[in-house]
Amino acid sequence: MATHNELGKWGEDLACETLITKGYAIVERNVRFGHNEIDIVALKGSRVVFVEVKTRSSFGEGALEAIDAKKMRHLCNAAEAYVKSHKLPHEPQMDVIVVEGSPETGVKIVHIEDAFMPPLRCR
Repeated sequence: MATHNELGKWGEDLACETLITKGYAIVERNVRFGHNEIDIVALKGSRVVFVEVKTRSSFGEGALEAIDAKKMRHLCNAAEAYVKSHKLPHEPQMDVIVVEGSPETGVKIVHIEDAFMPPLRCR
């Protein structure tokens, strides 16, 4: 069985592959701003997309439910810092990708575009 970090990296790799097949360009991965992290920064056309990836080794383990109000606020704060530091003109899109399973059991990937709206003043 993969360690927690190996499972997370595997899920993020699959998430990147999913985004690329949908026409997204991957800009950066695992970008940190203080204690906040953005799993994937991508572009879809001219729109900046911040992607939170949740990976679980079992199906139906509540990966989506793990993105609560506190987690959304942290993601939003990281997105705000990224937008400011890169002087980006557009409001970002916030996506979530849930990866369930493992290389041994098979995988289910769900991509939720515009999963939540990020007010850029979200503290």
